[in-house]
Amino acid sequence: MRNVILRVRPWSPSAFLAAVLAITLAASIQEVFAIFGAKLYFASFFPAVLVSSLVAGAPAGVFVTLLTIPVVWWAFMPPYFEFEPLTADDYHRFAMFALGSALMISFANLYREALILFRK
Repeated sequence: MRNVILRVRPWSPSAFLAAVLAITLAASIQEVFAIFGAKLYFASFFPAVLVSSLVAGAPAGVFVTLLTIPVVWWAFMPPYFEFEPLTADDYHRFAMFALGSALMISFANLYREALILFRK
């Protein structure tokens, strides 16, 4: 697992490609959740942020976080496939997602730095 985590360099095109793939996979899983009636808008995107941060670094994790918010707003919140004004609850959901993502990104970055130190 260590070799996979440190193989992709942050800010590289492959890092952002991995981030886009993580968002695509998370959106597909979220669509399955929505088909079954679950209204957990960010459930599948938290692992996408964590995995992309571990594998591709903090910039990719921030990219996933920033791209997830408009994707969820547009595709998974009613009315679907439209940008409507957000309610106070929607702002709260976005804030909690951003806070959780920031914590995951920072811990993933610390883990990557610790692996680099232990490798030396």
